[in-house]
Amino acid sequence: MDAKTPLRLLFIGNLLRICNPTTVINIGAIFQEGNPETEVAFRFAISRVNMYSGEYQLQPLIRRISGKDSFATGQTVCELVGKGVAAIFGPDTASTNEIIESVAKNLEIPQFQVFWNPKVEQFSAENEYKDNLIFNLFPDPHMLATAFATLLNEMKWKKYAVLYETDEGLIRLQEILKQHGPQDPSVIVRKLAAGSDHRPLLKEIKASSVYQIVLDCESDHIFDILEQAREVKLMEEYYSYILTSLDTHSIDLGRLKAAKSNITSLRLIDPNTTEIRMVAQDWELGQLSHNNQHITVPPESIRTNAALIYDALNLFITIFAELDVSQRIQVKPLNCQGSEISDHGLSMSAFIRIRPLTKGRMIGPLTGPLEFDNLGRRRVFALQIIERSPQHHRVVGVWSSKDAKSINYTISSKQIKQEIKTQVQMKTYRVKSRLQEPYLRIRKPVPGTILKGNNIFEGYVKDLLDGITEILNASYELSLVEDGYHGNYDPKKREWNGLIKEILERRADLAVCDLTITYERKKVVDFSMPFMTLGISILHSKARREPPALLSFMNPLSLDVWLYMATAYLGISIIIFLVARLAPGDWENPHPCNQEPKHLENVWGLKNCFWLTMGSIMNQGCDILPKGISTRMVTGMWWFFSLIITASYTANMAAFLTMERMGPTIESAEDLATQSKIRYGMMEKGATETFFKESNVSLYMRMWAQMQQDVPSPFERTNSDGVKRVRASKGLFAFLMESTSLEFERNRHCDLKEVGRWLDIKGYGIAMPVNSIYRTEVSGAVLKMQELGKLHELKEKWWKGKCEKESLETESAARLGLSNVGGVFVVLVGGMISALSVALLEFLWNVKKTAVQHHLTLREAFVMELKFAVNFKIREKVVHKSGGSGSESFS
Repeated sequence: MDAKTPLRLLFIGNLLRICNPTTVINIGAIFQEGNPETEVAFRFAISRVNMYSGEYQLQPLIRRISGKDSFATGQTVCELVGKGVAAIFGPDTASTNEIIESVAKNLEIPQFQVFWNPKVEQFSAENEYKDNLIFNLFPDPHMLATAFATLLNEMKWKKYAVLYETDEGLIRLQEILKQHGPQDPSVIVRKLAAGSDHRPLLKEIKASSVYQIVLDCESDHIFDILEQAREVKLMEEYYSYILTSLDTHSIDLGRLKAAKSNITSLRLIDPNTTEIRMVAQDWELGQLSHNNQHITVPPESIRTNAALIYDALNLFITIFAELDVSQRIQVKPLNCQGSEISDHGLSMSAFIRIRPLTKGRMIGPLTGPLEFDNLGRRRVFALQIIERSPQHHRVVGVWSSKDAKSINYTISSKQIKQEIKTQVQMKTYRVKSRLQEPYLRIRKPVPGTILKGNNIFEGYVKDLLDGITEILNASYELSLVEDGYHGNYDPKKREWNGLIKEILERRADLAVCDLTITYERKKVVDFSMPFMTLGISILHSKARREPPALLSFMNPLSLDVWLYMATAYLGISIIIFLVARLAPGDWENPHPCNQEPKHLENVWGLKNCFWLTMGSIMNQGCDILPKGISTRMVTGMWWFFSLIITASYTANMAAFLTMERMGPTIESAEDLATQSKIRYGMMEKGATETFFKESNVSLYMRMWAQMQQDVPSPFERTNSDGVKRVRASKGLFAFLMESTSLEFERNRHCDLKEVGRWLDIKGYGIAMPVNSIYRTEVSGAVLKMQELGKLHELKEKWWKGKCEKESLETESAARLGLSNVGGVFVVLVGGMISALSVALLEFLWNVKKTAVQHHLTLREAFVMELKFAVNFKIREKVVHKSGGSGSESFS
């Protein structure tokens, strides 16, 4: 529509007014003092009707009321009906409506309301047999409350605060409060204090760590409240607001400097529609004014009441004109004290209920189709969802009363993902962590250099963050949590500690360390996909074997047994000697060829007896054996004794060596729980403690009860303290810890060992605030690092230690070392030395005998015998007989 169109319409309207007689219609309007906007819009709409409608001229009877004097209001409305009005428009607030509504119903005059009125349906119970004459163009209170509840549900708000200005606000928010379940986090509901200073209440909300706020107040108060919220740091990043006023779009929130919060609101008016822009242009050309002051109303600033009063007048004139064609409507003066009622009220109200208005005699309707139920409530309407943030100001969706439980979004998921990606790339993440090797530690600076920023740290977490931010094309600032805890909930204080507290209080965007994903933590923060999978395991020291004694081969038999064996050896040898001398069978013919020998000889001297018993116990036998019955009986019993002793020694030696090679005395959690010698504990205020504390498994419940009773306490401040305690306990303490940390410690302390299987399976994740927009991007970066093998490389880098693999240790444990059999070598060497000593003595004795026999000096005899002994080629020795004795000599 060009600028000349209104002028042409004005010319045509004046020409029709001259040619055709017009009908003057009185209409009453009651407005609140001090709120001129609705009245100005009403007056302008009247002028448009009178300008463009040739057959009807509206005569407005406008009255202003204070809103506090009901009696004066009653007199005012009675004065209006006394002049004869076809309809009553207003008031624009609920404070004086009841008296006006009562008069309109009693006199059957249609009334058009443009404010939020939850009491509309009450009149149906009072007038069940009467047709309704009250029409409220404002959205139905119940449907509007459903719209807010649907929005809250779509935004997945669970923990939030509700701030309301008047008690009627709770009715507006009733559907929001109804959908809050008993298992959901508590909702803070507070009424704004009277006056203009709301900072104390806002500071209370700030201290409660609630970051999602529903604000219900008059549109004129929104900016002041949000400005005070900005002053107390309630407009920072992560804070989100839902404003229930349908006029939020008309407020310039851009004046909130440095506000980083997201603000969501709903509006009934779409300033981008042709009708709104045409009316706004018409108002501009028509010089919309109040008290001789020109008013400029951009389409984006048109308030809901102004649009509704325009639509109400459009509805009235459209219905009146159509009804006047079939029946001539006569408007007559009425008396509040009389019994006479209007002739047109019921027919007009009935026609309004059956005739939805999609196009009227004027431009519009501006707020969408006008359709009412039998109670005069507007049940069909649509609301636009407006989102304001530092990045944009836009319509993100539309809620319709026809589909009250869902929202039709106007932004594609692809566009949302692209926007989130852009925000992620622009962000510098505040990251909190804790010192724990190998995840994070302080870097040792190179002499002459100063480390700053993130370079102060090194470890798995530092490399992980470098990889993630490289993929996201972002940056980060790494710092440590003050108390050093991962994050546990204290029921007494009703607060979290550690890294979880840092996230909840928004002092950090990410928390990265060996932070386990648990059910309790997931209720208050979000996690990325796990970057490491693990489970609870048992750390215990390896069996400490004392170095074997030099004569450890004697350990299978006690000292008493060895002494008894030696005594038996001597005794049996002597007994065989004596029995052999008594037994005739052991006296043998020295010359078998001579059948009638003169002498018999007995070979069982002490030397042969000792040799026989020695060979038997050594399982080696002997060249000569007894022949007498008695000697064989003695020998057989000794052989039986030797068999048992040798077998017992062999078996006990095997058992002894096996005991030396045995590992830990516990193999599982069941072993720990069923014994009392080895104590066990864990790190306090960690995920492992939570696992045992909340477990319903009887075994773990028993272990938890035992740990709580133990003195001294089995709980350690850190994993490192637990490892030190295990190493110092000499096998009397086991530490329950997560398998990844256990593997790291085991690779650096070769005296430690992992025992049994994992007690559970879980993962480490990156914590972030609930509903964080960058959760998907961070998880995607972790997944990409996993697919590229970067996570495996990082673990190999930081977990690799000096100790051998467990399999190699097990394989080497099956072999005997020199320390186990060293005593045998000592005995062997001792025997050899003894044999050589005896041989030397025999050699010297033979040298002496040879010197006497051959009349040689000892030196000559020694040299002669030594040369003969070292000449290894000689295999024979000449026998020399002495002259008189008949004895033999060797040379």
